[in-house]
Amino acid sequence: MLVKSCHYLTLGWTFSYLLFFRTVAYFGFPDPTPFSNAIQLLLTLKMVSLANEVQEFTQAKKQDVASFTKSSMIGVIPKMPGLVEILCYSYCYVGLMTGPFYRYRTHYDWLTQPDSSAIPSWPLLLSRSKTIPIFGASFLLVSHFFPLDYVRSSAFYERGLPFRLFYMMPVFFVFRMRFYVAWLCAECACIAAAFGAYPAAAKSRSGGGPTVEYEPLSRSADGEALSLTYDYETIKNIDPHGTDFCVKVKDGMRYWNMTVQWWLAQYIYKSAPFRSYVLSYYLSFLTIPLCLAAEGAMERGFLKHLTPAGRLYGDWVQWFLKMRAYDYMCMGFVLLTFEDTVRYWSAIYYCVHVGAVAFFLLGKLLGSRRDQGGSPRSKEGAAQIPQWRE
Repeated sequence: MLVKSCHYLTLGWTFSYLLFFRTVAYFGFPDPTPFSNAIQLLLTLKMVSLANEVQEFTQAKKQDVASFTKSSMIGVIPKMPGLVEILCYSYCYVGLMTGPFYRYRTHYDWLTQPDSSAIPSWPLLLSRSKTIPIFGASFLLVSHFFPLDYVRSSAFYERGLPFRLFYMMPVFFVFRMRFYVAWLCAECACIAAAFGAYPAAAKSRSGGGPTVEYEPLSRSADGEALSLTYDYETIKNIDPHGTDFCVKVKDGMRYWNMTVQWWLAQYIYKSAPFRSYVLSYYLSFLTIPLCLAAEGAMERGFLKHLTPAGRLYGDWVQWFLKMRAYDYMCMGFVLLTFEDTVRYWSAIYYCVHVGAVAFFLLGKLLGSRRDQGGSPRSKEGAAQIPQWRE
């Protein structure tokens, strides 16, 4: 019974403890440090994932017994982990404080790699790290001229509206550069340890690992390692180009913190809240559905009916508005408190909230008029619109 429901019990316990951990100040305890916050958050992700992996393992074993055939074991752990294995996975030095998130199966595959020294890592490490100096220098330069603390001062709110609107752009730029550097360095640490390396034929997904059967590394009769193309998609946590230049809000979320996005989609979206119990975070998170609704309404009511040339201009406008929406929501993540976030948003008249509602209503209005009018383009089928490739 416990094994059958362990994933639900683990989900409830770990999130309950995370709630307590984030609110210990209300119980008279000192606030945890940022490092312990990061470790506790990643530990929560790992324990929920491990419980689900145990559940998948028991279900696969039952299916084997019931059908007398061996089921597919892609991504399934080979055996039930013991206490020592759980502790080693939980506090493995790889990604302990910075991520990326990885499953127990990924950790197990790393420990049981037949010949990790034969896995090519150096070219991939150089390729992944080449933009880190640029992002780091950009972070230092822009954060020097546009400090976040200035937003908390009274002098900031004495400036004009154009300046207050503009200031969230460099703040979000600094926010992105900081995470780009941290996550790329974390990925490079994984690559240096050959952690998360799988043959390209495995078609690995960020966070989840291989999705198809693959041949592991092997050697020929004379001891030479057979040539295999490897990738580190399993531990890929950020796509800076995709984040900055994708068109839609929902696509930007897909390229950001990719391993945790996989975890969310796999275990959480339909069953529990996530991330932090800081109220300003929720203010930003709750803005996302509004932006997605406005984006969807405009897509159905206006954008998909444009000509290919018109759609190209529409994509650029949509990209600009997407970045401004992220600028706006970023303030909740960097200002941290409810009061500071609302103070800033009110100083720019909740422009993204108002704009999202306006675009939602406009998209619905245009869509209903097209439905009532029955335009020739909607009857004959809209022209095929080329996708903006990142």
